[in-house]
Amino acid sequence: METYHEKLGKTTIDPGVLTNIAKLTSLSASGVSKMATGPHSVGSLFKKNYSDGVKIEVENNTVYIELYLVLKSNADLLKTSRTVQQKVSRAITEMVGMEIGHVNVHIEDIDYQNE
Repeated sequence: METYHEKLGKTTIDPGVLTNIAKLTSLSASGVSKMATGPHSVGSLFKKNYSDGVKIEVENNTVYIELYLVLKSNADLLKTSRTVQQKVSRAITEMVGMEIGHVNVHIEDIDYQNE
């Protein structure tokens, strides 16, 4: 039996991948209606690593996440935000193996129209 030794290369993950994971995971949580537009300033429109209600910062293999959400009117705000934090943290950790620094949830609005 022969043993082959191969050198492993480098794996990089685009912040857009992390953004998509965070967004889709957030939207899957009960009580979340949609992603909000995010911080309300002209400067935020041009910020790097911000897209669709998700801001991602990566430093030393640790991910820092800011989520801007619109919740359904019948949602328990605190319970829903904690559920989103747990689900997003778990998804990033399990899917890409990176550590979570924080997952901050910003409830930007309540959706009364879909009730």
